Amino acid sequence: MSGVIWSKRKQAKEEGSDLAGRHRRNRDAASERLVPASPTKIVTVYAGKGGVGKTTLSYELAYSLGAVLVDLDWDAGGASGMWGYNTRERQPRTPLVDALGSDRTPSIMTEERRPDLVPSHPDLAVNQPEPADMRDRLAKWAVEWERPWVVIDTHPGGGAIAFGALAAASVVVMPVVLGMRELDALEGTLAELKGYPILVVPSKVPASPPMALVQRLENILSEAGDVPQTDVISFYPWLARRQLRVALTSYDPIPNRLDRAVEEFRAVTSAVESYG
Repeated sequence: MSGVIWSKRKQAKEEGSDLAGRHRRNRDAASERLVPASPTKIVTVYAGKGGVGKTTLSYELAYSLGAVLVDLDWDAGGASGMWGYNTRERQPRTPLVDALGSDRTPSIMTEERRPDLVPSHPDLAVNQPEPADMRDRLAKWAVEWERPWVVIDTHPGGGAIAFGALAAASVVVMPVVLGMRELDALEGTLAELKGYPILVVPSKVPASPPMALVQRLENILSEAGDVPQTDVISFYPWLARRQLRVALTSYDPIPNRLDRAVEEFRAVTSAVESYG
């Protein structure tokens, strides 16, 4: 069993965490980086299956890192809707689609206590550049925005622009739920993306996780070349009902009821920051 903390009932401040070192990339893995390193680090959040907490994780990472959040998920219910951007009301404003049809850099939308956003649009489903083109555009935009971080939320399962975002990534953050189909999807995705700089985040983990599935996850990561993972994000039923648009990690001071969730999202952010 790894040193990853599976039960957040443990007092991390008293007992410490063995997270340090678990989120280091296997440097012996075959590199498939397709763009040179730049001052801006690109975090691509990707999952082969929906419903694993990808969008919430993208939102919190972007806010915590002070990043631009690029929403490449064109389905309703994604990060743009969470932020408060309604594509049906703002059809004339399509900064991402417009930028992809030109050489311009997309404009950024800002709002207090929410991540800075380049919103998605349904037209992305049928207006996608080739992966290499998307990769190059993202690398160019990242430099022109002059931010230390860019976070990209992708459409579940891929698509041309998602593969471009993967190719541009400094780190690919991959949330996974402890379920049989979700672990099947993770196993296939890791095989497809062998050599990419992947960091797995166990997501929506119950207070007493099924240890057979915990072991299966660890076996999958080991067989894929010791792919690193972070500590867990626990299962919070209230997240699905939450109507506030501000990031959980934006609270100061942190309400007692949010303390545990904020601690977990910040721990994943720290893992992303120190990756590599």
